[in-house]
Amino acid sequence: MSDWLLRVDRLGKIFGPTGPDSLPGTGPVYGTAVSPATGAVVACWDVSFEVAPGEALGVIGESGSGKSTLLRCIAGDDVATSGSAYLRTFERGKANLLEQPPSVRRRLRIDQLSVVYQNPATGLDLNLSAGGNVADRLTAAGWRHFGRIRSRASELLERTEVPLVRMDDQVSTFSGGMQQRVQIAKALANRPPVLLLDEPTTGLDASVAAGVLDLLRGLLEELEVGAVVVSHDFGVIEMLTRRVLVMQHGRVVEAGLTDQLFEDPQHPYSQQLVAAARG
Repeated sequence: MSDWLLRVDRLGKIFGPTGPDSLPGTGPVYGTAVSPATGAVVACWDVSFEVAPGEALGVIGESGSGKSTLLRCIAGDDVATSGSAYLRTFERGKANLLEQPPSVRRRLRIDQLSVVYQNPATGLDLNLSAGGNVADRLTAAGWRHFGRIRSRASELLERTEVPLVRMDDQVSTFSGGMQQRVQIAKALANRPPVLLLDEPTTGLDASVAAGVLDLLRGLLEELEVGAVVVSHDFGVIEMLTRRVLVMQHGRVVEAGLTDQLFEDPQHPYSQQLVAAARG
């Protein structure tokens, strides 16, 4: 893919001893991510992909498959054991994100690489208002004019269907679905080229989750950001993404177009996920 926006090459993360003895005996073939020799957890290993502008890539797997760890390493929440990741918009795509110091990683999270977490409390300050959370991201990027900041926050909250009459209310008083919408507004504040979505609808009621998915699908199409969507729910992946990686025990077991994989999964684990999604 010549027009990639985000590129990840052979990314790996091991919790515990990271020597060569930690890899043998792990992975889908062995049915475990835990090293029999060292006890290390090979959370994800040898994962590579590219995402183009305006494309959403899905990563699906059950709990413990390594998908969220993969996302956390890209975001900088976890330190990767191996591999590399590049943003086209950072140093012309030639600097490995995984080797950047914490100060640079924090700066990239302000305007280049935003994350929407499964738990809104992770991405929001619950003691601030809805508008204050968005303003916090804008001021971190250098915005100083109060009127412009409030106007931008109002625009984003309105687009994410947060009632403007509640703009000055603390988000701790909001429902889970409303908090997730505020988190999306905050993540989009500085128009980041890449959005990372980690189980964005888990824990929400079905009707609320459907509304959040509709909102995300519309925003991704309209803003043409590159997105990585992590979920254990094939319905979420099918609704938001064009391509998908299937992960099991820390490894990618299948990759392809989302609709084709849903219609004709090849790997036995993918077949189980599709069967579960179809009910």
